[in-house]
Amino acid sequence: MEAKKSKQKNKEMENKNQNLEEKVETEKKSNNESETEKETKKEDKKSQETKPKDKAIVRGRSLRVSSKHCFAICKILKGKTPDRAIEILEKVIEGKQPIIMKGEVAHKKGKGIAGAKFPKKASIAIIHLLKQLKANAMVNGIEHPVITIAKADKAPRQFRRWGRKAKRTHVYLEVKDRTKLIEK
Repeated sequence: MEAKKSKQKNKEMENKNQNLEEKVETEKKSNNESETEKETKKEDKKSQETKPKDKAIVRGRSLRVSSKHCFAICKILKGKTPDRAIEILEKVIEGKQPIIMKGEVAHKKGKGIAGAKFPKKASIAIIHLLKQLKANAMVNGIEHPVITIAKADKAPRQFRRWGRKAKRTHVYLEVKDRTKLIEK
């Protein structure tokens, strides 16, 4: 009796193994079919040409720089190409070109520096944004980028020790194609 039971168990195990093998084979076939479908969809997407966008933007959120400095820098950047803007800000960092500011600004020695400063920290932060903006313009297919919008806003200020508030600034830069601007 025990021999019959063991034979029956062996037959049942063989049937289960065969059923599992059949299921695995059918799943492999369906996976292969779905993979070929996915590949054809990918090829279709690649074959479709992406439209070049008309603008590229970059946002600097809660930068740890002075809002007053960013306002003055953004005023200078408007209408410049990203490359030219980076050159100007590098000169500011070196101390060769001042940024004219509104309000009470200490006078310094030198020609044309009355009411101007050299905001190095803000210049470094905005140079990083300009490099990103340049890359975004390249990806979006903008050939002759010009900065059309450059604005800075005060961000919510966080508290530091003993109730002091920290400085925070949002910066928004937008680039459009020069040739399309001329047509309009």
